[in-house]
Amino acid sequence: MAKREIDMLNGSMWRSIFLFSIPLMFSNVLQVLFNMSDVMVVGRFAGPIALGCVGSTTTIVQLFMGVMFGLATGINAIVAFHIGAREGDMVRRAVHSAIIISLIFGVSISVIGLSLSRSFLSALNTKDELIHGATLYLSVYLLGAPALSLYNYGNAILSAVGDTKRPLVYLSISGVVNILLNLLFVIVFELSVLGVALASVISQYLSAFMVIRHLTRVDSDYKLQFKSIKYDKVLAHEILRIAIPTSCQYVLFSLSNLFVQYSINYFDHRVVEGSAAAGNADNLVYDVMAAFYTACTSFIAQNLGARKIKRIKKAYLITLSYSFILGFVFGGLLLIFRVPFLSLFTTDSDVIYFGEMKLFVMASSYAISAFMDNAAAASRGLGKSVGPTVIIVLGTIVFRILWIYTIFAHFHTIYSLYLLYPASWIFTAVAANIYFFLNYKRLV
Repeated sequence: MAKREIDMLNGSMWRSIFLFSIPLMFSNVLQVLFNMSDVMVVGRFAGPIALGCVGSTTTIVQLFMGVMFGLATGINAIVAFHIGAREGDMVRRAVHSAIIISLIFGVSISVIGLSLSRSFLSALNTKDELIHGATLYLSVYLLGAPALSLYNYGNAILSAVGDTKRPLVYLSISGVVNILLNLLFVIVFELSVLGVALASVISQYLSAFMVIRHLTRVDSDYKLQFKSIKYDKVLAHEILRIAIPTSCQYVLFSLSNLFVQYSINYFDHRVVEGSAAAGNADNLVYDVMAAFYTACTSFIAQNLGARKIKRIKKAYLITLSYSFILGFVFGGLLLIFRVPFLSLFTTDSDVIYFGEMKLFVMASSYAISAFMDNAAAASRGLGKSVGPTVIIVLGTIVFRILWIYTIFAHFHTIYSLYLLYPASWIFTAVAANIYFFLNYKRLV
């Protein structure tokens, strides 16, 4: 085993999961900082309208990113399973099939985004003063989708083998490049939303290049050899069996958020801008917590492959504990420092006021989401993807739409809209945990 790789099958799981997750956590934070630096720079140096333009695209960007994250989850689970089962040939076939699927996903997202960006934004009732800049930002940003898909592919493979440090190094380099280019393009060249979009695209291709380059140089079963790239139906089916339902979950989840964004857009543009600024906290906290969900899937998949059943339940409980604590601590810090946090993105006092309203509800509830997301990640580690998807769809998507057309329609206040998040998390968490433990008991 390489020095950077964590042993998921032996030793203390508290220590192994912690060491596995910390680099992944910082990697996830750096990905969020790509978008946050866009919002911070345009908000501080190009004004509130530019902030609203970039912020209005957040839900659509998350929708497309969810598709790629779903694919990466499938790659991670299958590669980890075959590594745990010590099936080197299956690992090699999975690695070379997955890169083809990743490229198809990434290019498709770019084409769809370029063709339909304005239509998506119009359907969301985006304000007239924001839609031109938002369309420009989204169209350019999605040119980086193939690179982001390839980076997630490489990151999924390295996470499956227990190497989460190397992706952190690559994202640190590309993250610094992203921030420097943001400042250059916006302050010096005055390119506003176009500048921050270009900076993101360039940094995404840089991180993709570095992770693919590394995979071609390793001496292991997961080495990428361009001459061996081949679509293997068996392995592709294994990956897509998990990836497609998971991607659908994220797409439908984002669609439910589109309903929320549509409702927010009925309020004054300062409410929209305040929500966009506060939304950066959501992305930050969710992605930090998501490091432990990735650990949950990887550890459970490897131990399932190795038939170490008792370690599966232990991995679930440990990752749940870590993610809950993180959600609680980060939520508390955001409640205390909500005004300084929002001031990173805007100097407009009205925008800060409306951003505080969203942060108050969300920061008080982040820890609850751990029970929902960790259970879904654990089920995927068991190779179950359709069940968690159905539960998430019913518990968050259908539930939220019903909430908007009942509770929110009745009260029509911004608080009555934001409260749908913790309510849906509680509902979904109960069902997701029941599903995981029913499937786990079948293994015992």
